[in-house]
Formats: sequence, structure tokens, C-alpha cells
Amino acid sequence: MSTQRTAIVTGAARGIGAEVARRLASDGHAVAVLDLDEAACQKVVDGIVADGGKALAVGADVSDEVAVEAAVSRVAAELGAPTILVNNAGIIRDNLIFKMTVSDWDSVMAVHLRGAFLMSREVQAYQTKEGWGRIVNLSSTSALGNRGQANYSAAKAGMQGFTKTLALELGRFGVTANAIAPGFIATEMTAATAERMGVGFDDFKAAAAKEIPVQRVGEPADIAHAVSFYASEGAGFVSGQVLYVAGGPKA
Repeated sequence: MSTQRTAIVTGAARGIGAEVARRLASDGHAVAVLDLDEAACQKVVDGIVADGGKALAVGADVSDEVAVEAAVSRVAAELGAPTILVNNAGIIRDNLIFKMTVSDWDSVMAVHLRGAFLMSREVQAYQTKEGWGRIVNLSSTSALGNRGQANYSAAKAGMQGFTKTLALELGRFGVTANAIAPGFIATEMTAATAERMGVGFDDFKAAAAKEIPVQRVGEPADIAHAVSFYASEGAGFVSGQVLYVAGGPKA
């Protein structure tokens, strides 16, 4: 059994974040399930507790500096010093560049990049003090460019540069920083994309699977498995990496 750590997973009320929170809890860690709506987080927490784990629901806007400081302090007080951080919170505001508004751009940057920065800055204080830490940032295959996602693509590429810099700065304190770039993952977010395009979700997934070498779309558990590896004791010599979890070669 590995040492129990305290983990924070942002955007963890549903989808990939919820699955990551459940996986880290099953790995033996205490997990703070953080999202905008604390009540939505509670469902994930209840599931973890029912399975014998330890978890806490935390409502916070990751792009709000004061809210982030309060949330991380609360986690430290109620669960213990957070030394695992998964920056998963994200939103999409897709549009072609000529139709994209400044608010479409700013809101995506705020959640993905500003949020990851604020959370990492706050948590690294605990990690460096403990002499051990794991930061896992969620990027995307969209970092390589994706039509209609100038904002999201820029943010997800930014997450990779941010990750590499954290790895350089924090390595001497026993802290690793890595990124995961998911391909097509079946979540409420991809279902919403299908709906916006006027396509049934099953048809949408089937079409996507045909373009993926392993001939299936990803599930949140595929990402959770990769996070579990990066967060493990044994991954201490892996830092500054971007892992494409996309069913085939990317990058």
C-alpha cells in the first residue's frame, strides 16, 4: 500500500474529473473534489465514501484568486496538506475565429490557464514543504490545432508550456509536473458538442472511433489510469512530459 496523500482534483463534479477523483481515492488517497458547484461535487464524494474512501466536496471558481486560496486552505485543514494536484477544470466556447468574441476567448483562458496557475501556485507551497508532490495538468490533442477552437487550442498548448516550466522549477523539491493530452473521450462535454452539431451521440462516437487506430473512443477511466501513474510514488523520475492518451500516435 502506498502512502496516503491528499489530492485535489479540479472540475471533478462530472466526466473526467469525477473519474480521476474516484481513481485517486481507490489508490488510497484522500481526495478534495473541487468544482464550481459544491452540491454537484457531493455526489462524487458520497460515492467515494460509500466505497470506503475519504473525500471532501469543495465549491470554488479556479479563476478567482481569493476563492482558490480559501479552497486550498480548507482542504489542508480538513484533509491534510495537499501534495497531489490535478488541474482538470475546463470549459469550451467553440467558434470560428471570425465569430469568436473576446468573452469566448477570455473565459476559456481564465478557467484553463489562470485556474491552473492559481491552483498550482497555492498547492506548491504545501508540496515544497513536504518535499514531495505531483502536479498533473490536463491538456488535449486540440493543442495541436483544431478548427473552431482557437481559444481552447491555445489554452491547451499553454498548459504544456506551463507544465514543463513547473517541472523545471519544482523538481529540486521532489515535485513532478506532467500533462495528459486526451483525444476523444466520451463525456457530457463531447455529448454537448454532438448535440450542437445536430448529430446523435452514438453516431458521433462511431464516426470518431473509425479515425482512431484502436477503433474506439476513450472513456474517462482511460485518463484516470494515466493520472494514477503520474501521481504514483514510482513515477518520481518522470517529469515535464506530455502523454497523449488518444488511441494512437499524436504530437
